[in-house]
Amino acid sequence: MKRLALVESLRSLRLPRLPRLPLRVTTSVTLLLLLGPVLALWMLPRPRAEGLGRLLAQAALLQSFPAAPSRPVPQLWQQRLGAESAERLWGQQRNLWWQFWGRQGDGGAYLVLPLPRPMLTGALARPPHSVQVDDLLVVAADPLSHRLLTDQLQALPRQRRGLEQRCLERLETEQAAFWSPVAFGGMVGPLAPLLQSFQEGCVSLALEGEELLAAGEAAGSTALLASVPQAEAAARPAGASAPAWPPGSLLTLQGRTLEVLLQGLLNRQLIRDPLLSRYGVDDADLRRLRSTPFRLGVRAVGAGPFQAAITLQLAPAAEQRQAWAEFLGRLGPVLEGEGLESLPPAAGGPPGGSATLPTSLWQRQDGQVVGGWRWLNRPGSAPELLMFLGPAPTTGPGAALAQGDAAPLLSLRLRPRQLGALGLLPETLPGPLMQAESLDVEAQRPANQNEAISRLWARLRLTPAAPSSQPLPVPESPRPQDPQPAPRR
Repeated sequence: MKRLALVESLRSLRLPRLPRLPLRVTTSVTLLLLLGPVLALWMLPRPRAEGLGRLLAQAALLQSFPAAPSRPVPQLWQQRLGAESAERLWGQQRNLWWQFWGRQGDGGAYLVLPLPRPMLTGALARPPHSVQVDDLLVVAADPLSHRLLTDQLQALPRQRRGLEQRCLERLETEQAAFWSPVAFGGMVGPLAPLLQSFQEGCVSLALEGEELLAAGEAAGSTALLASVPQAEAAARPAGASAPAWPPGSLLTLQGRTLEVLLQGLLNRQLIRDPLLSRYGVDDADLRRLRSTPFRLGVRAVGAGPFQAAITLQLAPAAEQRQAWAEFLGRLGPVLEGEGLESLPPAAGGPPGGSATLPTSLWQRQDGQVVGGWRWLNRPGSAPELLMFLGPAPTTGPGAALAQGDAAPLLSLRLRPRQLGALGLLPETLPGPLMQAESLDVEAQRPANQNEAISRLWARLRLTPAAPSSQPLPVPESPRPQDPQPAPRR
């Protein structure tokens, strides 16, 4: 009876009625619940290839490529993933992918791509010699390369700053290429000591017709932590056309001072000692040489014992011209001691010079002119010194050398295919570069500052038959065929 009474009393209880919320309040709360996650996703940055920074520290050369599922599957994908998996994943890709060569330099290229969902869920088996690095799948060429990479990834990641961090941002967002001193030295070979200011860097890449365009930055090993150069704001017009080539010209290299090229060589005692003992080049001469604007040229020679002739045009400061003339005067007896004979200037080329700035021409005992120098006197311009190896130049000199901010830090123009046919290029350069019609490169930095980061622009004109998409691999590594650069939009 007591239990029935308790049940009846509970039935008689009525909970207080909650007040009904206004419709506008209910709607606001509902919208907040729905839009909150959307706003959070919009405000927070989208996750990028987080593992790429760890791989960058191990890479000698690293390249990023855009998704291109409509194009044929690259050979590298087929080699690393197998034909069937490569075909499937290539057609599903929507993001950037990468390839890199390790700094050990003795292995094939690593394939890197965002970890495919079929492999994440187990629907597709992971390929041999692969490792997951955060959100990326990395596939090595062989067990040894796999072991080397996994061992190196055990080290604690270091903080990336300066140039390396900016290069990483390029590689995470667009088609680009990064190189380290290991890759740079391997590609340019014996030219590496002349280009130490550019031994590490990165460029963004785009293809316009038959031209591959690049823009980025580079530095020497002592400047990798420097901030973005002020020249960053001065964008170079991508459509600017290069000037016409002078007849017979194969290469032109112009710079604000010879210091940019010679600092790596002249800092070595092994180079300085012979210059002093053999040619009398002392520290004062080296300081003048370092500070002098220059233009180096290589031109083809149609007949005779020389394949090409070299000219070096210098713009000494007014207070240094007499010192240069005295140095050249001391050089004469050294050349005579090596069996060369001096000739009157008019016998071998256009006249030049004066009593205080003399001209000289030198020949072998068989009468073959092998080089010399003369001073260029133009109306309204300061005298410049022209030195040459091979036949004396028969054409007039180029324009007067620009100086200060008007001069690029370094400007290079060359015809790779023609230079390669004469055996005048390092064989370690990539195949597409060796086959190209022309290459124009410019490096720039403010003239009135000691900023060590250089802005780079380049234009590579490809031959129609050349594989314009082949990457820039580390020498002595396999050279897989890769997709073409994305057209510039």
